[in-house]
Amino acid sequence: MFSNQHRKAKLLFGLSDIVVIALAFQAAYWTRLSLSLSNTFYFTLEREALVLGLCILNWVLAGYWLDVYGSLGAGEPRDVVRDSLRQCVYAAAGLVLFQFALRLELSRPFIVFFTAYVWVLLLTFRIGARRLVGVIRREFGALRYVVIVGMSDRAIRLARALEAARDQGVRLRGFLAAEPVADSCEIVLGGAYPVYPLARLPEMLRREVIDEVLFAVESETLRSLEDVFLQCDEEGVRTRVAVDFFPHVNSEMYLERLGSTPLLTFSAAPDDEIRLLIKRATDIVLATTGLIVTAPFLLLTVLLIKLTSPGPAIFRQERCGLNGRRFTCYKLRSMCVDAEARKAEVMHLSERTLATKIPNDPRLTFIGRYLRRFSIDEMPQLVNVLRGDMSLVGPRPAIPDEVAQYKVWQRRRLRMRPGLTCLWALNGRDRVDFETWMKMDMQYIDNWSLGLDWKILFRTIPQVVLGKGAN
Repeated sequence: MFSNQHRKAKLLFGLSDIVVIALAFQAAYWTRLSLSLSNTFYFTLEREALVLGLCILNWVLAGYWLDVYGSLGAGEPRDVVRDSLRQCVYAAAGLVLFQFALRLELSRPFIVFFTAYVWVLLLTFRIGARRLVGVIRREFGALRYVVIVGMSDRAIRLARALEAARDQGVRLRGFLAAEPVADSCEIVLGGAYPVYPLARLPEMLRREVIDEVLFAVESETLRSLEDVFLQCDEEGVRTRVAVDFFPHVNSEMYLERLGSTPLLTFSAAPDDEIRLLIKRATDIVLATTGLIVTAPFLLLTVLLIKLTSPGPAIFRQERCGLNGRRFTCYKLRSMCVDAEARKAEVMHLSERTLATKIPNDPRLTFIGRYLRRFSIDEMPQLVNVLRGDMSLVGPRPAIPDEVAQYKVWQRRRLRMRPGLTCLWALNGRDRVDFETWMKMDMQYIDNWSLGLDWKILFRTIPQVVLGKGAN
């Protein structure tokens, strides 16, 4: 019930931004027209509609991408100022890019006025967002009355959580106990809540407004409550079961069905098939484009490798992919042809015990040092992306010998398709120690979204172009 209201609030905040943007657009346009500048500036009706549409698209997409709408009404004023400024900077940059791409010939003073007006109006509106959130929940979401089945510590914790969600329109009616209780029995928390015998439920459903029944009982007790579930089901009352039977399991939980059998699923890695399909489609499109655009450069690099050192230009190595699947990873050869045979000679120079990284590795060829520094040696892995062995963004693929030495918690990084870049690439690349590297991969998996992938891709480009953090 809370996630639906949260999504509703985000949608309404996005719609309110459209109104603010339209007002700021007209204010900036009138301000620019009132200025006596040498260059004439005006919009035709068609051009005005196009530019306003682009402005709305940029600002709203930037707001959703930065998750500004998700924190409105809960953040401190300084957070609102920061997030609104970030949204305006990103959106204004997007507007400038559209101007050059579409040759819109926008007035620079107009862009400056518009961005400033949007920011001021957004701040004015959002500072009062806490009150607006309450209005949204009051006007667009009816109160929901809930009873809890159970009197255990779990039930009490759930009741306290419901009390804390009072501003989200939740009202706790009381408790239902399977065991006999006195007529005047009640539980006192933030308020006093009556405790009824479970046999009273049918009567309560007939005489009182009960929207939901929450079961907070031990797992072995659930089977004996089948008749209660059936009663709620027949009357159309929503039921929920607190499934914190395994308190130390941090996986996402959801219910699926295999035929007629319901399955309670625990997932420790992203498994939203729609979003993962979009991620895969993005990989295919960008990898194909990348290979076509860089093909002449790749051919020239292959020629330089062949001319400057003996051996094949493409280096092949077995790596571990999604859930431990083995695949052949392709790279441009940056080391001498017998580098693998000489690995034992240089292991003492490695800064890591796992995932070997040797600064100024003596096995690197002259060309190879530049290939490594600017990550050019990894460009053939776009073929791995096309084949589905890898993704553009994800934990780096490890060799099997390294995986065999992983701690148990580190093996979870195998539950995401490996990629060309990830969070570690933004925080020092090869200078990141192994433990921090693993934790960053876990952070990526736990917080993965399509927006996060795009952020990592955009922020990786300058890191690679400038050769930052690479050995």
